[in-house]
Amino acid sequence: MNKNKEFLSGTLNTIILALLKEHGKMYGYEICSSAKEKTNNAIILTEGAIYPALHKLEKKGIIESSKQLINGRTRKYYEIRKAHLDTVDEKVQTLYDFTTLIQALLKPSL
Repeated sequence: MNKNKEFLSGTLNTIILALLKEHGKMYGYEICSSAKEKTNNAIILTEGAIYPALHKLEKKGIIESSKQLINGRTRKYYEIRKAHLDTVDEKVQTLYDFTTLIQALLKPSL
């Protein structure tokens, strides 16, 4: 993570879940690359931050993993469990609503 580290720490799980919801199955590096691309390099997720978050989400049962052999290499893909899709939608909407409120608070100061 970069200079936005303090802001990302509380939102990392939701960011991961939003990307998985949008793309379906993804592997860790792909999640990092997608976040970087979608934000024009403004948000850089590191593997050191993303993998512990993925493991915690998997331990909670929100996501599941599967391994696939791609070009002779085994990749571990993550996806949201179908039973938790509504929960993910709620988490993403809650974060979106919160960021809208923060923007309203900060806007007059800019």
